[in-house]
Amino acid sequence: MAPPTEPRLVTDPEALRDACARARQAGQRVGFVPTMGALHEGHLTLMREARARVGDGGLVAVSIFVNPTQFAAGEDLARYPRELDADLARCASAGVDLVFAPTVDAMYPADDATRVHVGGLTEALDGIFRPGHFDGVTTIVARLFALVGPSVAIFGRKDYQQWRVVTRMARDLFLPVEVVGVATVREADGLARSSRNRYLTPEARERAGCVPAALRAADALWRAGERDPRRLEAVAHAALSRASDTVEYAEVRDAESLGPLTRESASLRPMVLAVAVRIGTTRLIDNHVFGDLPP
Repeated sequence: MAPPTEPRLVTDPEALRDACARARQAGQRVGFVPTMGALHEGHLTLMREARARVGDGGLVAVSIFVNPTQFAAGEDLARYPRELDADLARCASAGVDLVFAPTVDAMYPADDATRVHVGGLTEALDGIFRPGHFDGVTTIVARLFALVGPSVAIFGRKDYQQWRVVTRMARDLFLPVEVVGVATVREADGLARSSRNRYLTPEARERAGCVPAALRAADALWRAGERDPRRLEAVAHAALSRASDTVEYAEVRDAESLGPLTRESASLRPMVLAVAVRIGTTRLIDNHVFGDLPP
């Protein structure tokens, strides 16, 4: 079997725009997966989903860009892993056609003055603990969508709030792109695949098992008939507290709007349990949806 073909590497935004425009003019569907690199099986699953949705004749584009505007002061921007050569090989294995890896100056020129803000959805959960984070996410994704013009963009549901925020942005701005959320890819013990998992020491990695354990405990309670969000939160918080250093949040929210729920409203709406913890120097997030996921 022939080795996979390495994708075309593009660093200039206008070259990306031109390549994607040519594909669309040729009648190809364009699938897009935005990433910050340090790729793992979760990312590759998104790329394979993009390929399945655009077909063998379509174009699959991936961006690799550690976006500085979504990191707050004191976060891990400087140490975030950067390994472009290895990532290109991983993209090749997933059938990617084009990789866009720009410089910061290319995406944020010196006279840059525009940010994209989505209200409501960004004001809870990570929006509280990472102020400004989602403005950075929506700003870079909007710019990437403008360059790529994708038919479909694929996001992982591990970053559940991000997926919902980007979906709302695309809807509100009438962007002609289908935003798809793909189920979280997990390790054998249930821990969500994440580029930041590599920060975990062996001892911290063992303790990180409290995150999937908390989700399983809440799901078991829900399956036993419990619908009170506060009780579901309490069982998750207890499991997280046993092994993490800090529980930032363990909250049950409306699965679509991310609004708060009462016991009465929870019985009428799909719910998501979102959690964030710190273990050692590493911050981990995860989530679990109770019931059918809203479209």
